[in-house]
Amino acid sequence: MDNSKVLTKYFPDEVLMSKIIVIRGVKVMLDSDLSHLYDVPTKRINEQAKRNKEIFPDDFMLELTDDEWNNLKSQFATSRWGGRRSLPFAFTELGILMLSSVLSSERAIQVNIRIMRIFIRLKEMLMSNKDLLLQVQKMEKELAHNGQNINLIFDYLKQFQSKNKSRKRVGFKIGEGD
Repeated sequence: MDNSKVLTKYFPDEVLMSKIIVIRGVKVMLDSDLSHLYDVPTKRINEQAKRNKEIFPDDFMLELTDDEWNNLKSQFATSRWGGRRSLPFAFTELGILMLSSVLSSERAIQVNIRIMRIFIRLKEMLMSNKDLLLQVQKMEKELAHNGQNINLIFDYLKQFQSKNKSRKRVGFKIGEGD
């Protein structure tokens, strides 16, 4: 089994997606999560990032503040016993891409390829939600313009349903192939 299949088996896309968090309005991954994926100690990742400051500008990597770290610990119910002696680093999409160049292992390259694909999927999902939001905003404007006509709401819902029904159904349906 090649390295990429092993990574997919042990780190499904959903797991990788759950490791992407938003801090200061930016999607990032924590150094400790990346170290687990790369199978290297967290201190090695941070060591490489500090040694190569010129390729990790502020928009590639940020150090969490005490408040941010405490907030994350409370969200994830992280124990206060043991653990870190310094504040964690968070790497943006570009910072993660740069990590593969300083870590230069086959696993780091494979992990980065997967993470980049996940970031692309997240962007695509956000864009489709943005389109839906724009449609709802258009509908709201028209409703306000038309004096809140309730029938218009049902017309829009019917149009939305008919668009969704025209898609080809994927998956198993009971009674097929009997």
